[in-house]
Amino acid sequence: MCTSTTLAVMSPQERSTLRVGERINVTIEKIAHGGHCIARHEGAVIFVRHAIPGENCTVEITSVGASFNRADVVEVHSTSSDRVNAPCSFAHPNGCGGCDFQHISESRQRKLKAEVIKEQFSRIAKMDIEIDVEEVGPSLGWRTRCIAHVSAQGKIGFYQSRSHTVVEISKCPILAPQLQFEELAKSQFTPQATLEIATSNTGERTVALNEKDSRHKVIQGSEILHHKVASKNLEAHYQSFWQSHISAPEVLTKCVLEFAEVQSGDQILDLYGGVGLFTSVLIDRIGSSGSITLVEGSRRATADGLRNFADYSNIKVVTGDVSKILPRIASADVIILDPPREGADKSALTEMIRMRPRRIVYVSCDPASLARDARILHDAGFPLAKLRAFDLFPMTHHIECVALFTSDKVS
Repeated sequence: MCTSTTLAVMSPQERSTLRVGERINVTIEKIAHGGHCIARHEGAVIFVRHAIPGENCTVEITSVGASFNRADVVEVHSTSSDRVNAPCSFAHPNGCGGCDFQHISESRQRKLKAEVIKEQFSRIAKMDIEIDVEEVGPSLGWRTRCIAHVSAQGKIGFYQSRSHTVVEISKCPILAPQLQFEELAKSQFTPQATLEIATSNTGERTVALNEKDSRHKVIQGSEILHHKVASKNLEAHYQSFWQSHISAPEVLTKCVLEFAEVQSGDQILDLYGGVGLFTSVLIDRIGSSGSITLVEGSRRATADGLRNFADYSNIKVVTGDVSKILPRIASADVIILDPPREGADKSALTEMIRMRPRRIVYVSCDPASLARDARILHDAGFPLAKLRAFDLFPMTHHIECVALFTSDKVS
């Protein structure tokens, strides 16, 4: 996990003597990437959860290490004006680890996320940027997919932070009401099982049970969910990747369309393309003379994609590793990519650069990997032209960014 500060490793002589369970007073310095804040004590760096920059707190050390330590807030002595009562009774130290920022006002959450993006680009990409994290919608009731874990007592819940301890949850305020989580929380399940719960914007709901050493079994609903995106109807298996925020498909497709500026006849690559969310809104812009090649590693997702675009002869759906597929492709006018959290593979970036597309639109859920790849693209003649950030994961430290890179020498 990358952090938003450069941490010097202490020598053995300087190393902190902090102990797990010890309580100390600290002043919280700044936000870090990963849902915690930075504090220091006698030269020791501490990553603190449930804090806000500027506060003076008593914290309890939860783990110690060679270069940094971790702690939770026990008591706040000087309270930030942005501290609020968490809307969830399980959002506290030793409680559910799913949310990071429920104790912080929504506007300050977005400002802190903007600070993280700016710091990552400054430190990793060596770029000075200004960015606002855009509010998308309500900060509660937005999540349409989740994986719940079953406790030893047979009740569902979520893990504690940095732990596999299941905290039994009766209600989760960030989940969309359509998931009907509260009803499931009343039921008994096999200990150590997991439940995958998903809903679509067409009103469908799927619940799948995965008991230990057995295959997933759908116990409510269907394996396939149907999603309405603009004028298209898309199918997605409940285990295929789909944006979890209820408004994310609309928000992200609009931004991608704006940045891509596709033209009739364009040859487009949709990389790490999932079931074809971005392909679905690009196809009408390129006309019959254009084409889209969607590349995705998940066979389940490409099976969805093949069904979604069965009627389009100019859409090719390819299953495979992006970095291995790209050398077979000669050129592209526009490249869209939405890689996993770790970002694009370096060899994949090299192949994209070789094609000299007119535009590269990069959708990212991690500012650190985006900053790293932005530096690579910049040095290869694809400077960052635009960057937008969306608060598609309210109450958590996660951020969604869309970046536009334009070639300074189009092939």
